[in-house]
Amino acid sequence: MTHNKIENNVLERVTPSSEYRKKTDSAIHKLKEKIQSEITKRKLPVSIELVGSTAKDTYLKNNMDIDLFLVFPATFPKEEIARHALEIGRTLLEKTEESYAEHPYIRGYFNDYKTEIVPCYKIENASQKLSAVDRTPLHTSYVKKHLKESQKQEVRLLKQFLRGIGCYGAEAEVEGFSGYLCEILIIKYGSFRNLTEETQNWKRRERLALTDGKHPSFDTPLTFIDPVDINRNVASALVEDRFNLFVKACQEYVKNPCITFFFPNDVKPWSLKKIKSEIQKQGCLYIGVKLAKPGLIAENLYPQVRKAAKSIWDACKRYNFTIYDSTFHIDEEESKIYIIVKAKSESLSKTVVHAGPPVELKSNAKEFLSKWSDNPKVVKKPYEKNGRLYVEIKRDYREIKDFLKDQIKHLSMGKHLDKIVNKKYKIVELDDMLKENLKTFWTEYLDQKMSWER
Repeated sequence: MTHNKIENNVLERVTPSSEYRKKTDSAIHKLKEKIQSEITKRKLPVSIELVGSTAKDTYLKNNMDIDLFLVFPATFPKEEIARHALEIGRTLLEKTEESYAEHPYIRGYFNDYKTEIVPCYKIENASQKLSAVDRTPLHTSYVKKHLKESQKQEVRLLKQFLRGIGCYGAEAEVEGFSGYLCEILIIKYGSFRNLTEETQNWKRRERLALTDGKHPSFDTPLTFIDPVDINRNVASALVEDRFNLFVKACQEYVKNPCITFFFPNDVKPWSLKKIKSEIQKQGCLYIGVKLAKPGLIAENLYPQVRKAAKSIWDACKRYNFTIYDSTFHIDEEESKIYIIVKAKSESLSKTVVHAGPPVELKSNAKEFLSKWSDNPKVVKKPYEKNGRLYVEIKRDYREIKDFLKDQIKHLSMGKHLDKIVNKKYKIVELDDMLKENLKTFWTEYLDQKMSWER
């Protein structure tokens, strides 16, 4: 496949050199030897399998992870495979974190390389799987068999393109394209260039497959049936805004290829004065909930923060506040989470008219009258209008700040965030959020330039 100058430049920057490969191969070999020693010591019937982009030679220079699977026979107890994998990982890796998918697994560092040690069961095909991770070695085998040598560079181009536009990774922090999805996209379309051109025709709920026949339906922006397991959608982690961003980026790249799609310029933060000025031009109210960041890995933290932002949005709407947007920022410097709501700058009316049932629904009408006739919140007693009952009542909250201050503890924010909110949180107004360490966040949020336009 011929590449343009930009793509050749990208490949020069992201393709591992022979020296880099030697160094990484040496680290992998050393780690496998150490794991084998532990396996022998424990007398385990286990084989070690290198999986992921390293095994498939589709990894990017300076972005290489070591993913080693400990493959157990299906008869081995589940609790035992987890225990052994975690103990081996704690013995051999530094800065370890334990994660829990269907099997617990451990991540950490070996010789400064990000490393995962994952237990799984040996299977010949996906129908035998006892958990989702058991499929992973089959993915590695499939790609090694079907991805041509020349297409490895196409995968590298696609991965770097996705990194540049902020869509690479299926983890909770990104909700984008996994490495395996990149590989089967190239197997399907043949090259990065073909993929970017074909993407112009993608619509929401696009369905792709490498195999013929009837496949299950998934309600996701993109479906790509797993060639190893036809009941699985490889693109299940991809959310709508990332799907739309990828389609837009491909359209723009085909029209005007540019190196910044792959290597965007850094955000140049605006001054706090400019940020404040831009917000004032909008005439909107920004209000935030500030709370301590729990010590969770990203996969567990981000879903909870997203849940909290949605919960706040929904609650504000229920109480008749006009909400234009909600967003969040996880500040590592402060170890704080900011959940920010953009709302209409207004005080709600003192009272609100609450609609009841039609008069002809006698039992419902009776219940409505009973509920509201002597309620202390009532400003105007229940009355009939056009065959329906109404009552005018005093609002609980006129200001969104008062509402959040009072109600935030009663919202479902996620297991760990609920505990934090029950102890301590702060409702912050705009001036409290115009800080040096939030300048980059505000600049990106307000500027709304695409990464390649910076």
